[in-house]
Amino acid sequence: MDETIQFIANYSDWKAIRKLKIEPTTDPRTVMEFLASLETGIDRKVEENLRKFVDLDRVDAAIAELELVKGKENVAKAIAEVGSRKVNSVIKEICTKPELQKNEQKELIGFCKVYAMRKALKETGLFVDYSSVEIPGMKRLQRKKV
Repeated sequence: MDETIQFIANYSDWKAIRKLKIEPTTDPRTVMEFLASLETGIDRKVEENLRKFVDLDRVDAAIAELELVKGKENVAKAIAEVGSRKVNSVIKEICTKPELQKNEQKELIGFCKVYAMRKALKETGLFVDYSSVEIPGMKRLQRKKV
């Protein structure tokens, strides 16, 4: 039986087919790079769809008000500030939708908190996902993203 990793997306403006055949000679680094490229695309689509559902511009504005700067000394500040009442109240406000049940609102709040934390930590220069890693085969994708 062939060992493979396959990903197929046929959704609205996202058409993607990614396949990797794993052979005994396949370098683990190749598998890592393949999976990282999938994660980058998936994370981008999660954020795009979240933005369609809630007003993430308000979360962006709340994070911008924190005035975070690059440097490891600011990581603790970013974590504390994202967990603060100010940011959480914005998240709760945009996620409180009468058409959603409480558990659905809670799920949405969770997605927004992850979004806010990733955004704040990126502002401090911290690598929070694999999209920050310079992978030679992904340079074209990274340039396109900027």
